Amino acid sequence: MLQLQFITHHNERFSYLDSARMALEGGCRWIQLRMKQAGEEEFIETAEQVRRLCDRYQATFIIDDHVEWVHRVKADGVHLGLKDMPVDEARRILGPDVIIGGTANTIEDVVMHAQRGANYIGCGPFRFTTTKEKLSPILGLEGYRNITAEMKKRGISLPIVAIGGITRADIPEIMQTGVTGIALSGTILNAEDPVEETRRILQL
Repeated sequence: MLQLQFITHHNERFSYLDSARMALEGGCRWIQLRMKQAGEEEFIETAEQVRRLCDRYQATFIIDDHVEWVHRVKADGVHLGLKDMPVDEARRILGPDVIIGGTANTIEDVVMHAQRGANYIGCGPFRFTTTKEKLSPILGLEGYRNITAEMKKRGISLPIVAIGGITRADIPEIMQTGVTGIALSGTILNAEDPVEETRRILQL
């Protein structure tokens, strides 16, 4: 089965919590709670509800950015962007058992995260995406081929997940570049039926 990570988002129809619930109902077993504009109270309240949902579906629960809230909301881990806290610093705070992912746009980013003790890499963007501000340079298929080839050459075997503007139609080609998984947000949430869309994606 395709390794699928879902990154929460919201739109006119659905809340962050709805988005997580529908991805889980559709079979996704990895949820990253990303709520960039939320205050502490709103984030914590949503995180606690998403944690309960992930428990029900035996899914991995990751929060975006907020190292300081990982233990508080009983998350399985944290995902750190290039401008967030360095992975090794987060590791010192959180201990050896917490999953830590790092965002990468280049092979240098991948090497840095690997040396600092990341558990996986979120690599992108594949193409332009509206869910992310301050976008790094677009990678495309060629970018993923180059990065995964370099990782192999350097003996880096971390899971690498493609992210950024990916649609269902893109997935078969992206998976042939050597990446280990796909992260989606808007593609699922903006579908006519997000639960069914998740199912379809997982059947690829």
